[in-house]
Amino acid sequence: MANFGLSRLTVVAPYEPHWREAKSAIGAEELLQSAKHAERLEEALAECTLVAGTASLADRRPEQEVIPLPELAPRIAHELDRGGRVALVFGPEKRGLTRDDLALCHLLVEIPTHPRQPSMNLGQAVAVCLYELAARSQPKPHSSNKNNDVASVGQPDPALANPDPATSRDLDLLAQVVAETIAAANYSPAAMQKANRHDLDLLLRRLALTRRDARRILGLFRRILFRLKR
Repeated sequence: MANFGLSRLTVVAPYEPHWREAKSAIGAEELLQSAKHAERLEEALAECTLVAGTASLADRRPEQEVIPLPELAPRIAHELDRGGRVALVFGPEKRGLTRDDLALCHLLVEIPTHPRQPSMNLGQAVAVCLYELAARSQPKPHSSNKNNDVASVGQPDPALANPDPATSRDLDLLAQVVAETIAAANYSPAAMQKANRHDLDLLLRRLALTRRDARRILGLFRRILFRLKR
């Protein structure tokens, strides 16, 4: 991250209690010291409006949009230009992101690798992704905002326009209330609750809701839940 000029790091449930003191992070001590610590991925992503997950697709079937790595920079630039906040998520070294982790992502990023060796170790995957973002960025010409001096190469798809997008926190709250409504209505057996929540997380991110829409739907389901409980 320090090599490519990024500084906002959040570490989720780190295994090593002394990770901030990593001796191999030469020149990046300040980055580690200022990094945030979250116990759950949902907590780390709460304020984000676009979450891109990284995963090897050799042994799994993707459940959301998959884009090749070169297409990531324009998507990020578009999200930042409209005031959103973006997270690029990497999983643990040994197992990567779980299926439930990936359900919290709006899209998956695929690094083009050889079919005989599709998996990369964590450090390499991070370096490749951040290099690609840095290489496809350039100074923004004639910008009046001195604090926003980097723009990504490439034109975003107009179909991606969605002012005031819902944050991950908005979607998590909505998914929770919908899940409670499903349970109160005896829609499916209790054993299906985890699977239902997984599908809800995926669905809500595919819908690309605005915050206003998310609040409106939340109010509707809260009213239904209130009636069912009475």
